[in-house]
Amino acid sequence: MKRILLKLSGEALAGDKKTGFDEPTVKGVALQVKQLVDDGIQVGIVIGGGNFWRGRSSESIDRTKADQIGMLATVMNCIYVSEIFRSVGMMTNVLTPFECGSFTKLFSKDRANKYFEKGQVVFFAGGTGHPYFSTDTGVVLRAVEVEADVILLAKAIDGVYDSDPKINPEAVKYDEITIDEVVARNLQVMDMTASILARDNKMPMWVFGLNEENSIVNTVKGKFNGTKVTV
Repeated sequence: MKRILLKLSGEALAGDKKTGFDEPTVKGVALQVKQLVDDGIQVGIVIGGGNFWRGRSSESIDRTKADQIGMLATVMNCIYVSEIFRSVGMMTNVLTPFECGSFTKLFSKDRANKYFEKGQVVFFAGGTGHPYFSTDTGVVLRAVEVEADVILLAKAIDGVYDSDPKINPEAVKYDEITIDEVVARNLQVMDMTASILARDNKMPMWVFGLNEENSIVNTVKGKFNGTKVTV
């Protein structure tokens, strides 16, 4: 495996606070990613914005504006997390699909590949740059564009279940499931647009719990305890 795209939820990075950042949690992620980079694996990262903004739950704000606020929340997240990564000895760059002055650089596949080849961790912030598309769609789009081998979905839940385990204690976790089955059963691994994009471009996804000890490194090295969503 040469190149992975890691999706982190904003809420997971907030820890028990559920909002903002929990620095020990972020530093723990950084130290795991550093192990992968030191082993020669190229790592791209997409972060959701849910620790700052849930615009779709508001009926008082225009949907386009709400989505734009969400995009900016992901930019804040990526800048913060990239600095924590730098503090443990990695080089990083944050790319966005729109201009953010000197805060970030504008995304292009060539630019991302140049950074990957230099051993840098590349953060893809700002989603797709358009309203009505989620961060889920953004992560699949970037993974396809930069030809990642797999998308790693680090979630608060440890895999894909046939129903919500928080509601149904009898929910069954899948060890492996196809993207076609995910779409047909509407299992909410990602939103439907992202799932179909992954299916059409044969992009596999591995879903696992971020809170499990050393879960990112273990997943990449084959000690996998989540769900493989196959093509």
